[in-house]
Amino acid sequence: MSSAIVFASAGELVPAALRMLAKGGVVVCAGIHMSDIPSFPYDVLWGERGIRSVANLTREDVREFLQLAPRVPVRTDVHPYPLQDAATALEDLRGGSFEGSAVIDLDMSPLP
Repeated sequence: MSSAIVFASAGELVPAALRMLAKGGVVVCAGIHMSDIPSFPYDVLWGERGIRSVANLTREDVREFLQLAPRVPVRTDVHPYPLQDAATALEDLRGGSFEGSAVIDLDMSPLP
């Protein structure tokens, strides 16, 4: 993956996103507020990986980006799993079964 955008305000996602990048990739912190980014080993940043922040990103900015994304094109690679298969999703991620993001999709999960 050459880039990642972190919209969440959770600073602990930044090192996790860096770990997913190819050399030269960039993590963009797109929230107005974010908790502290925890310490991480230099090898996570090594390879000309970078972190960028944006100023004053609003929900409208995100909406505009999402409308523009299909025309750029922005390529996403998402693998949905129902909640009951969360352990399988983690195994697949660890095992390198795919590139991209695993998503726990509650709509796929059976209702109680």
